[in-house]
Amino acid sequence: MSSRPSPLIEWGVAQRSLPGQVESGDGYVVEAFPGGILIGVIDGLGHGSEAAEVTRVAAGVLRGHAGETVTTLFQLCHAALLGTRGVVITLASLAPGSLTWLGVGNVEGLLLGGDNELPRRETARVRGGTVGYRLPPLRPAVTPLAEGDTLVFVTDGIQSDYNRGLKLGDAPQKIADDLVARFCKGTDDALALVVRYAGKLL
Repeated sequence: MSSRPSPLIEWGVAQRSLPGQVESGDGYVVEAFPGGILIGVIDGLGHGSEAAEVTRVAAGVLRGHAGETVTTLFQLCHAALLGTRGVVITLASLAPGSLTWLGVGNVEGLLLGGDNELPRRETARVRGGTVGYRLPPLRPAVTPLAEGDTLVFVTDGIQSDYNRGLKLGDAPQKIADDLVARFCKGTDDALALVVRYAGKLL
């Protein structure tokens, strides 16, 4: 479900379906728009082909409207998924020097940056609810981004202690691969998306 890459970021993704399932209900979007990048990680409720289908619908909405505000994107996905099993999503809209992000459900987002003396760690504001069933009040957070900051998004098929021993010096694809290899629960679909902010839009 990925899109064209952007010079604003370097990124990598890894995922694994629930054993016995042909398709994963977890998906992602990395979509450039004028002046920024939309990052989205989507988890269709349940697993298998039905979960994969609602995830594809949400991903299509996000790709088609990537330049809209985070709040509008949640509302558009909610309208498109009414009457379905629904999804949970965390969205991050990146612009030069800033990040606007919010989650509905249980897709985690983690921002790591700074240096050894002044480490930085922030988590996405995640509200309870289901996109397509019950949308909570939407209040995205805005935070500054610095060159080299790393964003990590994981679905609930990844163990909660996934951030233990993260090696931020590694390339985003290697970090994502290691997260799934080391922390996949094996009882659900699992996905890890890792994004490194390059500091400028070329």
